[in-house]
Amino acid sequence: MNDSSWGAPQAGYWGSPDQGPAQGAVPAGPPYDAHYAQQTRPMPVVPGAPEHGGEQEADQGVARPGGPLFRDEPTRARPRPGEIPQNPEPMSDAPQPVPPPQKKTAGRNLGAAIGVGVGLGALVAVSLFVVKAVFVGVVAVAIVVGLRELTKRLEERKGIKAPLVPLAVGGAAMIVAGYVRGAEGAWVAMAFTALAVLVWRMAQPPENYLRDVTAGVFAAFYVPFLATFVSMMLAADDGPWRVLTFILITVVADTGAYAVGWRFGTHKLAPRISPGKTREGLLGAVGFAMVAGALCMQFLIDDGTWWQGLLLGLAVSVSATLGDLGESMIKRDLGIKDMGTLLPGHGGIMDRLDSLLPTAPVVWLLLVVFVGS
Repeated sequence: MNDSSWGAPQAGYWGSPDQGPAQGAVPAGPPYDAHYAQQTRPMPVVPGAPEHGGEQEADQGVARPGGPLFRDEPTRARPRPGEIPQNPEPMSDAPQPVPPPQKKTAGRNLGAAIGVGVGLGALVAVSLFVVKAVFVGVVAVAIVVGLRELTKRLEERKGIKAPLVPLAVGGAAMIVAGYVRGAEGAWVAMAFTALAVLVWRMAQPPENYLRDVTAGVFAAFYVPFLATFVSMMLAADDGPWRVLTFILITVVADTGAYAVGWRFGTHKLAPRISPGKTREGLLGAVGFAMVAGALCMQFLIDDGTWWQGLLLGLAVSVSATLGDLGESMIKRDLGIKDMGTLLPGHGGIMDRLDSLLPTAPVVWLLLVVFVGS
């Protein structure tokens, strides 16, 4: 637009109206001047700055057009014809509706988690009390799947190639050796598994050899070797009841920590490792586990007493919590939430074994001390 479109000019600012030959009356503008018309050019629009002299117009009584071109009015970009405005701002000053507060959720599909838990419990109970060898096979399969999850995540996230084949074969052999030959057989199988990892990795280039075999030996100890204490518990005369006691107390401790922490947890237990765990949850794990331990030792274990169960429950709650934090540390280092997706509502097999694996040697040792082997 040019200058003449902003209202009638005033003498002393735009010049005298009688300059140049009159060309006829022009509404809301000065008389036509050909020389003056050639000198005029469109005035650029500068948002936030006063137009046509700023405060001089106010002093001379010039009418200011309304719009967003003045400092006392908000500046807003006008869309061009046919252009869709980007990020339009609300034109109304009415207060925006406040979203309702979100309800506290458990963070996982409880229906699927309960269903999977019941299914796993039924599988364990049937295999445990029908034929012991079947339960040994179930443990061996779970260990192989857990090793696969762990080695796969190590390779995906860190580029560590721990050899799965010797780990799987050696891990299954450890479970069987622990059931047949006890602790001595488990240690021998562990030694041969570590040796197999060292030899198997030699078939690949030497780069990162030490890193890969170290991860392989760690995986062999962390998953199958700790699980051999379950098969050693099973080898006793009342082995199925010992294994059931071990599983029940661990699951009850985990459930108590989850329930109490979700409902009453406010003080973080280890925020840098697992932000979801609270001190209140730990107290819930201790209380639930001690009650479960007293009941199991009194009614399920031959020659067991309730006070032994209290000590057993206390030890299980601590070892289960440390085991859970240990795997949380591994997953945080790998940058993942779950080790796998095999079990809906739970994650992977390793996400269910995290508290069971370090608890197995604790329960095996205390049962040997309390009631013998």
